[in-house]
Amino acid sequence: QVQLVESGGGLVQAGGSLRLSCATSGGTFRNYIMGWFRQAPGKERDLVAKISRSGGSTYYADSVKGRFTISRDNAKNTVYLQMNSLKPEDTAVYYCAADTRSLWASASRFNVAYWGQGTQVTVSS
Repeated sequence: QVQLVESGGGLVQAGGSLRLSCATSGGTFRNYIMGWFRQAPGKERDLVAKISRSGGSTYYADSVKGRFTISRDNAKNTVYLQMNSLKPEDTAVYYCAADTRSLWASASRFNVAYWGQGTQVTVSS
C-alpha cells in the first residue's frame, strides 16, 4: 500500500515562504512522476507543479512560475515544494500526488495513482 504524507503547511503573511514536504512509503518512489496540486474553497483541484522520475525535468503552472520550486530526493523518498513570494491567492489545501504510468511530458497532464491527505496553506494579506 503506497502512502503519501504531506507536511509543512501553515499560516504565513503575504510575501513569505513555506516549504512543503511529501514523504512516501510502500512503493518504488523513483518510478513515480510526482506532483503538487492545490484546491481552494469552491474551486477545482489544479496541478501546481510536477517533477520527472529523475528530477531532471519540471513543469509549473503559470500562476506559480518563478515563485515555486519543486524538487525530490529519491534516497529519502520525498518530494518538496518551496513556495516563495506567497500571495493570498495561493491559499488552498495542497496535495501531493504520484503518477505511476505516464511518460514524461512538459505539460499539465498527470494521471494520479495516489493522493496524499493534503496540507492547508493560508496566506494572509
